Amino acid sequence: MLFYILKRFLYAIPIALGVTLVSFMLVYLAPGDPLNAIAPADAPADVIEALKSAYGLDRPVPVQYGVWLWRAVQGDLGTSIASGRAVNTEVMSAVSNTLLLAGIAGLVGVLAGCALGALAGYKNGGWIDRIATLISVVGVSIPHYWLGLVLTIIFSIWLDWFPAMGAGPGGSSEWRWDIEHMRHLVLPALTLSVIPMGIITRTVRALVADMLQQEFVTSLRARGLGGSRVFRHIAKNTAPTVLAVAGLQIGYLMGGSILVETVFAWPGTGFLLNTAIFQRDIPLLQGTILVLCMFFVALNLIVDILQPLLDPRMGRG
Repeated sequence: MLFYILKRFLYAIPIALGVTLVSFMLVYLAPGDPLNAIAPADAPADVIEALKSAYGLDRPVPVQYGVWLWRAVQGDLGTSIASGRAVNTEVMSAVSNTLLLAGIAGLVGVLAGCALGALAGYKNGGWIDRIATLISVVGVSIPHYWLGLVLTIIFSIWLDWFPAMGAGPGGSSEWRWDIEHMRHLVLPALTLSVIPMGIITRTVRALVADMLQQEFVTSLRARGLGGSRVFRHIAKNTAPTVLAVAGLQIGYLMGGSILVETVFAWPGTGFLLNTAIFQRDIPLLQGTILVLCMFFVALNLIVDILQPLLDPRMGRG
């Protein structure tokens, strides 16, 4: 087991390096000169040269990448061009808000998906299965931003049950565990939970329906085990796959929440990334992408380590 964990850590290192390279080069692969985001359009030549030197853009690209990577390893992601604040401060504040939103949405999606999928798998072919399949197909197919707008119109404008924008009263971006702040979380979390719920429902349904056809389930029933004990065996065998799918979905929520956070003006990484793109704030853009990608790599590593704990056969490979 220790060797398996060490091997997974070693696999993650080149992936993390690749992530840093892609995060850095995205700015250079995008159309336009990165200097255009820093210098005014009518800036004189000496000002442009001074800005090039200040931001290190006069050096070869590999050297720029090396300097940027070394600073990033030390926790220095530079300074935002638009706000003048440290990128670390801006990104970490947004990450905490996105983690909260993605965590609640992921929890709702996983619990609802597992419940619907298990019911559909047990009632394979029945009306419960058809309803659960319809819900999962709609959940996977429906656009996030469209659902967010519909929920806003119904629950914010017509019924006035929940706020439509921000993370707190008065547009506050600081989270607190009270009723007013939690009311701001309901609509974006519900919107974001629909896709993981649909995918996990389909996954659990297929796994449970397949498990019910396995010989070991027939054998357990022949030995007189009740429905709840048989279900525990089925849940134990499906848990590693469900964990892997849930981990990927929560990772996608972190990076894929840009439209939902924009619709609800939720001050997370998606909203920050959207702002950085429109302002062409290169250090903020690079830092946000890097943190999101690193979170995805770390989440996959955690899932890889947890899977053998649920099914020891996976750690022997």
